[in-house]
Amino acid sequence: MDPSDPCVGAIVLAAGQSRRMGVNKLLQPLAGKPVVRHVVDGINAALAEPVIVVTGHDADAVTAAVAGARTSIVHSAQFADGMAQSLRAGIKAVPAHWDAVLMCLGDMPLVPVALIRAMVKSASAEHIIVPFCGNIQGNPVLWGRNFFGQLMTLTGDRGAKAILADWPERVVKLPWPNANDFRDVDTPAALAAVRVLFAEQG
Repeated sequence: MDPSDPCVGAIVLAAGQSRRMGVNKLLQPLAGKPVVRHVVDGINAALAEPVIVVTGHDADAVTAAVAGARTSIVHSAQFADGMAQSLRAGIKAVPAHWDAVLMCLGDMPLVPVALIRAMVKSASAEHIIVPFCGNIQGNPVLWGRNFFGQLMTLTGDRGAKAILADWPERVVKLPWPNANDFRDVDTPAALAAVRVLFAEQG
């Protein structure tokens, strides 16, 4: 890595209550390890900085699921108030030397290392990098440091996407060939589909 390259880290939002799943989706087994561990391991493989994992619901179990990975655990005491609380807890924990942060969801285990690396290549403090497969907008989203202040203004269950429309000139759309990489595991059916994709890849 060139010393002049932007320093990029990642936040994994892992505080939710998994209401649509009925059980904690992040802890469900997938190819031998919990869903959230796949997310963290993929980021560890792509980035040098420890991953900030924001916990809330089932905090101890989520922390145990990522034990041994390069992480920094941050607890969002107000996690029940919505995603924005967890997002803000993560941004507060970002080290001063990070120029940008990859905002990741803890229920997206198919995000490949190659996608993360491609996003980091375009990273800067002044831009937001968003992956797209055709017209399908995906996650994670990479936020330059210049937007951290705005992210801190979010409230309730509003995700960071609410800010994108305010800065069209700063959004870099990264083409990506496989929409399956954007799949989450919000429901039992979605988890079953992801398990099939894992089996096909393996």
